[in-house]
Amino acid sequence: MSAGDWAGSELRPEDVHIDETLVRGLIAEQFPQWADLHVKPVDSQGMDNATFRLGDEMSVRLPRYPRWEGQVAREQRWLPFLAERVPMQISVPLALGRPGPGYPFSWSVYRWLEGENADPEGLTDLRETATDLAEFIGALWRIDSAGGPPPEWSNGFRGADLADERDSPVVASRMRARIEALDGLVDTDAVTAVWQTALDAPRWDGPPVWIHGDPAPGNLLAVNGRLSAVIDFGTMAVGDPACDMIAAWQFLDADTRAVFRSVLPVDDATWARGRAWGLTGALPSRSDLTGDPARAAAARRRLDALVTDHREDAVARRG
Repeated sequence: MSAGDWAGSELRPEDVHIDETLVRGLIAEQFPQWADLHVKPVDSQGMDNATFRLGDEMSVRLPRYPRWEGQVAREQRWLPFLAERVPMQISVPLALGRPGPGYPFSWSVYRWLEGENADPEGLTDLRETATDLAEFIGALWRIDSAGGPPPEWSNGFRGADLADERDSPVVASRMRARIEALDGLVDTDAVTAVWQTALDAPRWDGPPVWIHGDPAPGNLLAVNGRLSAVIDFGTMAVGDPACDMIAAWQFLDADTRAVFRSVLPVDDATWARGRAWGLTGALPSRSDLTGDPARAAAARRRLDALVTDHREDAVARRG
């Protein structure tokens, strides 16, 4: 059964429960050579996919919802191609799984990559991290993008223009509603100015480039305090490179953002559009700002960093 068969199925998306028993069954049925290997969920699970350790050298990744099944074919097709052309390890598929009993989507088996989720406190040198990450993203941009996947439903329209009305994280209706919801808790005029400047910036007029789509700490691995691998390419696309400026706002500070920006290097318009993508992860909810004080302070710092960067760029342009 594929995602397109849901209409005629008694199984609904919300009925799909992905656990070790399900994964063991799929492995035993489709890859009996691995049936004796242990299956264990990884500690850090994503929203779009469930991930399990398979033995010591592999992992299994399964979409949770119909929208994300297209990620499987995209990763199977393109990750081996990209892996040969980037300066850091990335996820590489080893096998393609098919729908099976109790599970209606395609899924993948990957080579396991060692490392811990990149955390600023665990990284030895954040300037080195900023350089490594910028060099990785720059290498992606230089890869021939002919025939690559465009912004579409199953990659969350990553790489789409900011004025695109399709359902991306930066679609105007969603961003405006998120900003307005914070009225009275933050300076929404200042945040709106960040967003409006991004909308007013010149559009990307170069050829579409390869983007990861979500180069956030949860998708970056480190070994011995240094960035070692980039994982989870489900939202990869070819499009506007501003999307990957998310990386600058997730865990870099002002100093290391300057390193990141200079190493790429990125033009002012792309950086401005990238701040809009940064807002998608930095805009808190009201509960983020009214609940746990430490969480609220961290949320405000992330948002303030975007506003400050915008203001400093505006001053530099006037000067």
